Amino acid sequence: MTQSLHPAAAVGFATAAKLYQDVRPSYPPPIQAWLQQQLKLNSNSHILDLGSGTGKFIPHLQTISSHIIAADPVAAMLEQLQQQFPDIHTIQTLSESLPFQPEQFDAVTCAQSFHWFANTSALQEIHRVLKPNAALGLIWNQRDENVPWVKALADVIQTLEGDTPRYHSGQWKKVFEDQTLFAMVDQQVLQHQHIGTVQQVVSKRLLSTSFIAALAKEQQQQLKQQFEQIVFEHTGLTKDQEICFPYQTFAYHFQKLP
Repeated sequence: MTQSLHPAAAVGFATAAKLYQDVRPSYPPPIQAWLQQQLKLNSNSHILDLGSGTGKFIPHLQTISSHIIAADPVAAMLEQLQQQFPDIHTIQTLSESLPFQPEQFDAVTCAQSFHWFANTSALQEIHRVLKPNAALGLIWNQRDENVPWVKALADVIQTLEGDTPRYHSGQWKKVFEDQTLFAMVDQQVLQHQHIGTVQQVVSKRLLSTSFIAALAKEQQQQLKQQFEQIVFEHTGLTKDQEICFPYQTFAYHFQKLP
């Protein structure tokens, strides 16, 4: 979700929006306390969920406030969000040109998205629309590669990434260097699990990865079989058997500076 929208996002998310909604994990329950205690969100908070996608993070915000706007540049993703959450106001926009008033929001949240628009223009826009001293919350679910079969899957995926922006590359952090817009207040790591069949929470979930979803269907099918074979070799579980996919959820709290 850069100024020209990376091809992996433009193609992958447009074609696999429903798959994304169906197979991506939610976020761990403790994220609720983090939003309230760290970001100081309450029932009066006006929140912008930026890079909202299909709205995977929306339920966590809805339990706190009803004043939520979901923004994303990919129409197909927002269509999925609107089906799930018809009461949420959505706006299709790039992060570098937000159609909001200055100091409109008490918080901006970016769940599984900031790495797509980690540039100075977007950071300036986020700063502009936040109220004084307001919070920017960045959240990512990441596969726990301390588990051998998860690491084996990650090794395959890494060969396909190319120049696609990714959280684990750490490139997103560079935008916070030598700037006076935000200061990091807190970082937390939460444990999370996604439970379901191997096909649902492993192979199909990995097919929802932007640059994989942009591949030809034949190549995707070959990867699906490869993912399921890796899991079987490590665990003995077939595609229709239940598995627990381990995640670590990284949550960063930044505060707007004057």
